[in-house]
Amino acid sequence: MTRVAAPPVDAELAQLREENRKLRKINAALIDRVERSSDMAGSAFSMFETAITLEAMVRERTTELEDALGRLATANADLAQAHASADAAQVRLRDAIASINEGFVLFDAEDRLVLFNDAYLGFWPEIADQVREGLLFEDVARLAAAHRRPLGAALAPDRWVSDRLARHSVADGGHVQALADGRWIQINELRTSEGGIVGIYTDITEVKAEDARNRALELAERNLTLQSTLDNLSEGVCLFDAQGRIAAWNDALQHLLGLPDDWIQDGADHAALLHWCRDRMAMDDRGCLDWRGDRPGDPVQALVAAGHRHFELRSTTLDRGGQVIGFTEVTDMLRAQATLQETAETLERRVADRTTELRAEVAERREIESQLRDAKTAAEKANLSKTSFLAAASHDLLQPLNAARLFVAALGDRRLALPTRALVNQTSTALDSVEDLLEALLEISRLDAGAIQPEISDFRLDMLLGTLRVEFAPLARASGLTLDMASDALWVRSDIRLVRRILQNFLSNALRYTQQGSVRVDCAADAQTIRVSVTDTGPGIAADKQALVFEEFRRFDTRAGGKGLGLAIVKRASDMLGHRLTLESTPGRGSTFAIELPAGEAAASPDKGPDSVTRDRSMRGLNILVIDNERAIQTGMRTLLGGWGCSVLTAGGYEDAIALFEPGGAPDIVLIDYHLNDGETGDVTLDRLRAHFALPVPAVMISADRGKELKARLDAGGTPLLNKPVKPAQLRALLRTMLK
Repeated sequence: MTRVAAPPVDAELAQLREENRKLRKINAALIDRVERSSDMAGSAFSMFETAITLEAMVRERTTELEDALGRLATANADLAQAHASADAAQVRLRDAIASINEGFVLFDAEDRLVLFNDAYLGFWPEIADQVREGLLFEDVARLAAAHRRPLGAALAPDRWVSDRLARHSVADGGHVQALADGRWIQINELRTSEGGIVGIYTDITEVKAEDARNRALELAERNLTLQSTLDNLSEGVCLFDAQGRIAAWNDALQHLLGLPDDWIQDGADHAALLHWCRDRMAMDDRGCLDWRGDRPGDPVQALVAAGHRHFELRSTTLDRGGQVIGFTEVTDMLRAQATLQETAETLERRVADRTTELRAEVAERREIESQLRDAKTAAEKANLSKTSFLAAASHDLLQPLNAARLFVAALGDRRLALPTRALVNQTSTALDSVEDLLEALLEISRLDAGAIQPEISDFRLDMLLGTLRVEFAPLARASGLTLDMASDALWVRSDIRLVRRILQNFLSNALRYTQQGSVRVDCAADAQTIRVSVTDTGPGIAADKQALVFEEFRRFDTRAGGKGLGLAIVKRASDMLGHRLTLESTPGRGSTFAIELPAGEAAASPDKGPDSVTRDRSMRGLNILVIDNERAIQTGMRTLLGGWGCSVLTAGGYEDAIALFEPGGAPDIVLIDYHLNDGETGDVTLDRLRAHFALPVPAVMISADRGKELKARLDAGGTPLLNKPVKPAQLRALLRTMLK
């Protein structure tokens, strides 16, 4: 509620009261003097005359006093009416300001807050109880920056305050400001005739969103037109922007070069295409594929070879930066020419010398055998290079996916409109699909590269099946299926992680492809092996297709979803373990996938004592330090953890982290990425932080590295490891566990 100070007491009223007091005092003194005085000369007439004079003077003074009092009463009435008019005008002004949708604020010539409405406070809910009349604008700006309300203040509060004060002092128009909660406001500030500043704050979030949608639609239409044009070309074409990123391509390019279906998701750019052509295809491009997108020049054209194939390359730079590269295969044309020439030479050699022809044929066969050996070696190298590339690129692939999952999870925790929440849920589902595909590809690459080595031990099969029952029972109920699992206390000898992965894929496929009925897990034991089978009542698999289901990207019923990689992982894992896989299926009656595991030796199971159950503790108010060299990850973590009630500080490395705390201060928990800038690693940085704080601060390491060496090193130090992309539910459960 706004206030207006009352005007000062009228000076005329005070002056009249003072004159009245003096006249009364003079009157009393004169009367007293007349009563007490005596006529020393004995003149009674002189005394009478003096009294008459005094009476006239008193009457005159009294008349003046009555006039003054009349004027005073009139002035008081005018003053009361003026006060009433001012109060009414003030009430009308407050009502008018409160009724407008925009935020309204008024500062006087000394830049002190005079008037504001509730809509203005709505932009700063965290500091609403601290905003009051008389507060300087600089104090209001610093309060907003201290609570990270404006988006710019979240990274550099002091700089934001300085820029805001400079813009406020000019007050010559409007500017746009982004808030940390995702809203956008337009601030219009103008000076008043008395030297003050009046500000109007308007929420333009929807306008911004509509503008972004229009720009996206326009860009999509342009891209569609360009893509249609490219797809109608017979030659392979790709367009790179000024930074070397892929901007457009056509299917002919992918077909001619044999690019994988997901090459775009693997970070396609000019360097990746150059690597594919030169290293994977052994293409001698003669420099035609070199990057020229940052400098103008004439088109470059060359006829090059790539193994047994030949291409005509044409590279053109764009005026505004970027490069267009075209591929036209001329193998058949050159081969036809070579065949004609070879036929002519062969006829000549046959006529001239049959012996020379035979020697030429022998030499040709040897050359073909040599080329076949080289091709086989190149294929093996290419496969190994693919595996190594996927394993090495996992960090860069999972970084943006990790940031996206954090932002989506943070959005899911907010109160959103139903259409917006539906979009968030669809985005989360899409991210789950990308994550599943990426995880499967990385797991296949690690299996191919031999990065996963079995760890053989004896374990109880029924306990493993119990965890799988807990995992898949909700999915079965949601699909209206019955899930039955064996519970015999059987011991097997194998790698528990790989066996769990195999059975997970069996169950996942069975539940995905079964529309009604049941899914059953049975165990059959003999003297040396235990056969674990998963039987469903799904559509079944035809006999001629059963051998193909264990290949990558094989899906015979696309309506059920999936990526066609689960059974490929099963095949590789079972081959590594040396376990026999079987498949029995009848179309229309269901399928049974089974694996035979060696029997194991029974061992004592560790008991959990009563001390293992502890009391949970809320995360509200928890001070968390997030260290990551990616700003997007920092923002996503701050948004997600802030939504859980945590207090979050972010840093890019050790020096940034220690600068956030006063001497003696330390965070409650540290979330730190393993790969930081300039070769800095999370474990070394964590040791330095603990030495600096002189405290064993709890920490969680986050990394896309799934190697056993890193996990073993962190386990030895008691530091838990989360793999990217981080699942919010998994992170929350781990934090709660650490707080117990």
